[in-house]
Amino acid sequence: MSQMTVLTREPVVNKNRAITANRLVAHGPNIAAVTETLNELADVWPSHHTVFVSLGRLVPTPDLLAWQIPANAMIEIPAQALNHPQTQALLPQLRETRNSVCLTWHTPGGVVPAGADWRFSLMDARKHPAPDGAPGLALAWGLADVPAFREAVGKGYDGASGWFFLNGNPVAKSLSPGHAQIVRLLNLVRNNGDIKEIEAVLKQDVALSYKLLRYINSAGFGLMCEIQSFRHAVSILGYTNLNKWLSLLLVTASRDPGAPAMMQTAIARGRFMEEIGSAYFDKSERDNLFITGAFSLLHVLLGTSMQTLLNEMLLPAPVIDALLHDQGEFAPFLRLARHCESFDAANLLAAAEELHLEREQLNRAQLIALGFADSLQA
Repeated sequence: MSQMTVLTREPVVNKNRAITANRLVAHGPNIAAVTETLNELADVWPSHHTVFVSLGRLVPTPDLLAWQIPANAMIEIPAQALNHPQTQALLPQLRETRNSVCLTWHTPGGVVPAGADWRFSLMDARKHPAPDGAPGLALAWGLADVPAFREAVGKGYDGASGWFFLNGNPVAKSLSPGHAQIVRLLNLVRNNGDIKEIEAVLKQDVALSYKLLRYINSAGFGLMCEIQSFRHAVSILGYTNLNKWLSLLLVTASRDPGAPAMMQTAIARGRFMEEIGSAYFDKSERDNLFITGAFSLLHVLLGTSMQTLLNEMLLPAPVIDALLHDQGEFAPFLRLARHCESFDAANLLAAAEELHLEREQLNRAQLIALGFADSLQA
């Protein structure tokens, strides 16, 4: 495996838990290796949101300017590096090139250099419950769950970075009628049900039909013509592709105001698994890899248990084995997707080694997945 940089990620959300940015952490041996990797990923750089770029444990230096920094990238400058001569040399150069910066690990009372465009401050909320004196908008980091996020916002934080929203959600309940309707559609499509019967279900929910067609016609599907109706979609795409898009529809069906961050995470997992699995599985199985990743948070999104959901759905055994038991041929790919959501690059690389994957494959698949998930947001 090469010595290039490997990326991990986490979302940045506002007070309403809507994703406003993505945060990429570059784990590399030096700045030169980081800039080389980032330049090689220019063609798949996610452009829908701002992208915070952390250099991990590296000190920011002027060597970073060897990267052709995208307009939506925001460079993180750790407070601990502010007195380093190389970082002090970098800051005015970033200002001259109009690159925005985020001050990370700011502590109340810490001296902040004047002249830099500090748009955000990222603070460890476990150590600093309130963002006193933080320049720019203050983002909490290190939150354990949704209640901790609410408390942080109540004490003055403008948002947060991290995966807290996966924990502390409402307890499981039965599947709602709206979600059950989509499950019914999925089962009909998986059984190659009659088109008239499927259309009848769709006509009962005009919003559902609209959303399905919007997804099918999105840039992520790459169609050469616009799909006008479900019958047209069947004739162009077939049941197999529609199964994937109805699965996507189920993932995005939650009306919880905090759901968009979970939706993006689930869709990114699915697209990442599909991309990584392209060298291992044929097309139909890659679709099931997508569904496995996308459904990995379905129980949290829909407020019910995974077992209850899977009891209602006609899914292949490898999908069920991975989601319920962390076993089977899809399970290593789901574990890999989850490792991308951690600061621990060592675990990610160990999981990649098991699948004989290079770091470049991981990085490209992550950015492709992020771009795809972001493109589906309203």
